[in-house]
Amino acid sequence: MDIDSLVARINELARKQKSSGLSEEELAERAELREIYLSNIRSNFRQQLDTIEIVDDENDKGHQGKLKH
Repeated sequence: MDIDSLVARINELARKQKSSGLSEEELAERAELREIYLSNIRSNFRQQLDTIEIVDDENDKGHQGKLKH
């Protein structure tokens, strides 16, 4: 299931919850869909963090550890 379909179904269940309530099966489906969605978000965020490269140039430290008074 692609992310757009997933979000659409979660929203559909949310609207139904507000209007008439959800059955036990629908509550279980909603919980499963939410977990899939959150897992996807966590995975994407982890991938973004993994691509970050910290660069520390030893020759460009500004005051090089000396404080100006």
